[in-house]
Amino acid sequence: MVIYTVGGILAVAAVLALYRAVRGPSILDRVLALDVVLAIIGAGLVVSMVANRHLDNLILLVAISLIGFIGSVTVARFVTDRK
Repeated sequence: MVIYTVGGILAVAAVLALYRAVRGPSILDRVLALDVVLAIIGAGLVVSMVANRHLDNLILLVAISLIGFIGSVTVARFVTDRK
């Protein structure tokens, strides 16, 4: 029951973040929204690993987290350099 509740909350959060990514007025809003989507995907992988009691997706989780971090830092440096 808890797994379905958490999955529903993550699904609603993903839809809202994707809406912000499409609708966002600036590039920073879009990048932040896509970073949130990556975090939600990571949270979904963690919920799946906890529910099924395995660590099969751990490397995928680390890769997604690393991509999100590097992407956010890159965009932040790009925006800082432009100003």
